[in-house]
Amino acid sequence: MVLSVASSPVTLSCQGILFDMDGILISSLGSVERSWTRWSEMRGVDPAYAISIIHGRRAIESLTLLRPDLDGEKELEILERFELDDTADIAVLPGVPELLASLPPDRWTVVTSATDRLARVRLASAGLPVPERFINGNSVTEGKPHPAPFLAGAALLGFSSEDCVVFEDSASGVLAGHAAGCTVIATTFSHEIESLRAADYIVPELTGIIAAATTDAVELRFQPMAR
Repeated sequence: MVLSVASSPVTLSCQGILFDMDGILISSLGSVERSWTRWSEMRGVDPAYAISIIHGRRAIESLTLLRPDLDGEKELEILERFELDDTADIAVLPGVPELLASLPPDRWTVVTSATDRLARVRLASAGLPVPERFINGNSVTEGKPHPAPFLAGAALLGFSSEDCVVFEDSASGVLAGHAAGCTVIATTFSHEIESLRAADYIVPELTGIIAAATTDAVELRFQPMAR
């Protein structure tokens, strides 16, 4: 599927915005891949295969899938320690600081598959604001593509999920956002465009997305890609 810039911009009105973290707000691909490679080699798993299945999925679910014979919680502690120690090249993605600065704090939050501690460390390492409350891999028992994370995120903000916009970069995240009833905007940071076709809109990154908040709503104006 070849995408080009749409002929006219889109304006969306919503109550709340739910951001995935890795691949939307920050890039931690180097840390993720190094940590999973380290764990895989320690546990006799093909690192390339492990890396191919982990994106957009809670780590506990990936660990259980890869080594169902091991204690998933204990393996999660090991993996999390690897990731917490590897933050050197975490970077803020284009357009993120400007967009977050234009949003009232009570109108947005993060919905990530990372653990609570790891999410806080990565956001802080990138110099981004850490929401007072956010949804992480410890907050729900069902991860993406299940709608539970985004349903919980909308409830955390006090809004209906149908009144929220989701920003995602993974196929499983897009499916989770749709299943929750949210409007989904996908970026092409980490996944092939073809796998994101379920998104309502696709943009290359968050650069150029303009937010204007009123007492009643948030308006998002952006130039989507044509399909």
